[in-house]
Amino acid sequence: MSDLHNPIFQNEDAAREYLEANRWEDGPYCPHCGETNRIHRLEGSAHRKGLWQCNGCRSQFSVTVGTVFERSKVPLHKWLLTTHLLMASKKGVSAHQLHRMLGVTYKTAWFMVHRLREALKGDSPGPMGGLGSQVEADETYIGSTGWQYTTGKGWHKKHGQGQSKAIVALVERDGRARAFHVDKVNSKTLRHLLVTNVSRDSTLNTDELTPYQVPGQHGSYNPQAQGLYGLVSYEAVE
Repeated sequence: MSDLHNPIFQNEDAAREYLEANRWEDGPYCPHCGETNRIHRLEGSAHRKGLWQCNGCRSQFSVTVGTVFERSKVPLHKWLLTTHLLMASKKGVSAHQLHRMLGVTYKTAWFMVHRLREALKGDSPGPMGGLGSQVEADETYIGSTGWQYTTGKGWHKKHGQGQSKAIVALVERDGRARAFHVDKVNSKTLRHLLVTNVSRDSTLNTDELTPYQVPGQHGSYNPQAQGLYGLVSYEAVE
């Protein structure tokens, strides 16, 4: 899957066969009624490739029905390539880069990226972590801090956060990850994120930033813990 010259990224027929093999491991089924026996592939020039007929509910379907690829005019192999690039790129891929790589319009690339990201969301996102689990929390700032003019010094970058956006990420060890844009990184906003997203039976792993200590002030705080993060007991947070 790491070879971008793989036929599934270059040819629509190969992409469809790959998706059928992975989605229908136990054989094809009708996504409308669940029929598995009375279905057959429609052959011939009168039908588009990959079309199936269900004799149970008299519906026609393809392997893309019920997926994020359904009802899209974008070739399936470009969808698979976009999915691969998003999953394999450590820092993600912008819609502008996909627009250039895939040969589609920026509007199409933007639509594809957002549809795939929406599909990655959990249907019922419960609390992260749990008893015996560890959740890491950290923050970063994205974007320019902005510029300001000072008499005698001219234009220079603003100090601190400036106009950059604060992002707080919660990462479950060997599990899920969630990221949030916050107006300010303080104990109030951090406590709200932790209480609403992290199980109170979890151990929170973070650094020595003061706002992180407040949610665990009724537990224990150990900034000397081994590893990159200090440890905050999260069990007593109400």
